[in-house]
Amino acid sequence: MPQVFSRPSLSVLATVLLMACSKPAPAPEPERAVRTLVLASEISGGTREYAAEIRARTESRLSFRVGGKLLQRSVNLGDVVKPGQVLARLDAQDLVLAQEAAKAALLVARVNRDQLGAEYRRFIELRDQGFISAAELERRDSAFKAAQAQLEQARAQAGVQANQAAYAMLVADTAGVITGVDAEPGMVVGPGTPVVRIARDGPRDVVFSVPEDQVGLLRAAAAVPGAFKVRMWGEGQQTKDVRLRELAAAADPVTRTFQAKADVGRMDVKLGQTATVLLQLPRLGQVIKLPLHAVLEHQGGTSVWVLDSSSMKVASRPVRVAGADGNEVVVTEGLKPGDEVVIAGVHVLTPGQKVRRYQAPNPAPQGASASSR
Repeated sequence: MPQVFSRPSLSVLATVLLMACSKPAPAPEPERAVRTLVLASEISGGTREYAAEIRARTESRLSFRVGGKLLQRSVNLGDVVKPGQVLARLDAQDLVLAQEAAKAALLVARVNRDQLGAEYRRFIELRDQGFISAAELERRDSAFKAAQAQLEQARAQAGVQANQAAYAMLVADTAGVITGVDAEPGMVVGPGTPVVRIARDGPRDVVFSVPEDQVGLLRAAAAVPGAFKVRMWGEGQQTKDVRLRELAAAADPVTRTFQAKADVGRMDVKLGQTATVLLQLPRLGQVIKLPLHAVLEHQGGTSVWVLDSSSMKVASRPVRVAGADGNEVVVTEGLKPGDEVVIAGVHVLTPGQKVRRYQAPNPAPQGASASSR
């Protein structure tokens, strides 16, 4: 006999079936614990640091004035040289032959001048005795003057050839240190080809590169006494005042940075030594600082998470960053004193998410026994 269900039984069964087929309600999202910071206005200053190295104020590339085969290079990298010291020699055989030829030409010109001079004096006596005309004497006078000019020309050419022969030796014209070698014995070098580089004794510069957006800052700081300091590598935190001496007018085509040079005077430093240039930034009042990890970069914009203490929900707020001050960023727009900003856990938050303030757990008292299971 078939079972007959009453209407209340059917409605209960339908309700049970619908409950079994529907999806369970999602669990509420857990509240995240975040660290926050209540903002207050501060004074911003700080220091910019630039990697640098010590260089000579004047560094020259020395080369021969004449071309030839390099026979000898008597200095090496790092050698200390004195004025007049021979640095390198060329094969001067052809130059010596040219000098001898110039000397022979000078002797010929001198003999020719002396012969025409003697003839000119005799023709003066003949003119006085009436044996020759004045026109003939003038012709002899012109020949003597031409011979005199040829002698002067030969003497100058002989001097040039003597200098050319002397140029076969490369001589240091000042005291300094060899900082580079560009040619080796056996090479054929032309006039002006660099052979060695020498850093002249004298004042030293600390050289560093500056990004394009900081050029104006350096120019403004150059007029402030004590704005630039240098710290040598390996000397701890000791710093010395330096003066900005030169700032390039054009950017380097490769690095797109501007080269700057600061005068370190007669400071006891070594060429090529590593240094750090410190630029003291002007102090600004009424600014807000945040830790670097509190700031988010997204699609070219900068923002922070601001906590609403009444609803305990976070909202994203765009800000404007003026720069860095150590491990903090200086915010000039978007925040005001009294705002509560999330400074830890910022990368896992979403707009409108409910959070709670993080509280550090209380340390367990010493000597406490472990709880029983």
